[in-house]
Amino acid sequence: MVQVVGYSIKTPKDGKPYVALELEGEIEMIQSQNTGRFYATVRRCTVSSTFDEMTAERMVGKEMAGSIERVACEPYDFTVRETGEVIKIAYRWDYQPEGRRRTFAAPKAKVEDLSVPPEIPADIPAEEQAAT
Repeated sequence: MVQVVGYSIKTPKDGKPYVALELEGEIEMIQSQNTGRFYATVRRCTVSSTFDEMTAERMVGKEMAGSIERVACEPYDFTVRETGEVIKIAYRWDYQPEGRRRTFAAPKAKVEDLSVPPEIPADIPAEEQAAT
């Protein structure tokens, strides 16, 4: 389960603001790579919405079936708040509805139009053309 814990107004480059919902997953226990001790954390992400601000406000506290999953993406710089260190990250956290597997779009392949028969070279005899 994930819970809507807040919202924010985002303004992209095109200048048209929209409401993004802030989602939080369930508590997880993660083992530190440095100390070997466990600590509690939750996954967080934002999702775009078509809501106005009043509707988004009413959504805060609502729970939805699903989870927040780690997804590979193009590397980007991230500044660690506590230390100011800038690191490269090649993943993001995305909401995944329950029962749906994440699918990744494959690069678009050239699709042939099969409604139009292919051209038959002129050097093929008529009898063979009829067979194709």
